Amino acid sequence: MKVVIIGASGYSGAELASLVVKHPQLTLAACYVSEQSLDKGKLLSDLYPEHVGLLDSPLLPLGESAYNDIESSADFVCLCTDHKVSVDLAPRFLKMGKKVFDLSGGYRLSSNKDYQTYYGFEHQHTELLNEAAYGLAEWNSEAIAKAQLVAVAGCYPTAALNALKPLQQAGLLAEQTIIINAVSGVTGAGRKASVATHFCEVSLAPYGLFNHRHSPEIEQHLDHKVLFTPHLGNFPRGILETIYVQLKADVTPEQVAQAYQVLADEPLIRLLGNKIPSIKGVAKQPFVDIAWQQQGSQLIVMAAIDNLLKGAAGQALQCINLAMGLPHSTGLKG
Repeated sequence: MKVVIIGASGYSGAELASLVVKHPQLTLAACYVSEQSLDKGKLLSDLYPEHVGLLDSPLLPLGESAYNDIESSADFVCLCTDHKVSVDLAPRFLKMGKKVFDLSGGYRLSSNKDYQTYYGFEHQHTELLNEAAYGLAEWNSEAIAKAQLVAVAGCYPTAALNALKPLQQAGLLAEQTIIINAVSGVTGAGRKASVATHFCEVSLAPYGLFNHRHSPEIEQHLDHKVLFTPHLGNFPRGILETIYVQLKADVTPEQVAQAYQVLADEPLIRLLGNKIPSIKGVAKQPFVDIAWQQQGSQLIVMAAIDNLLKGAAGQALQCINLAMGLPHSTGLKG
């Protein structure tokens, strides 16, 4: 199957390109950037020298001739673009009959009101919000396999939802708000230059208090109230979340451990029990590491992922695998 990546010059786009070219049943047909991009005409390996010899692919401008080429040659289109750009591009590729995997937040939420509140724009294609399959691979595989539009889950929600949905599904959560304290590496902020994300300027600090766009995404797919606070850390890649959960009265450690067994056979989930996960343990790996410790009715759940792999490109490839009827982990681990 031939894959086209739009927005391939960004961190997630380049990561996805490297996965596609190494995948046994995929071909990287072309990599595109906007016509205004300063990167057009460059090789992807010029921007990412670690991929010299692997990604010596030109970054083509997304003009009218590009759309014609995509219509005639691509099977899957992956959007590694800004949220609003994805909203505008997805319908065009869907009309061509392409299966679209959107790595932005353009189709993750069900409410136009939430887009106005959390993303700052009015959604112009609300008719597609209910048609898009939410790309949380372990929990929505049948819908992902069938859908023409897949809204790949966000990085922070991927860690949080895999950590919490087993408890919610088992009916162990009390009604209290769940507190999620999360920290991400700088690549999560994107490749565009900014003093706020300049590596020498970054110091561990919270941002997006009470209004981060991943809050409604987590709540929508967990069906539980959360207080989510992200932090930017001074390391390149990875996410670590410490989650504070109030359990129902008399929930035992055995019940908690049993709840997590719903994920025990998932090839890209690693259940660590009470062993504390780390960024080092998941950096450049496709896994979600989940651990927990309990004291009475209080439970602390810890989850770690690589934000560019399981939090973006790796999960997109997992969704592509599902669309092709392949095992989740094809092209992601040996």
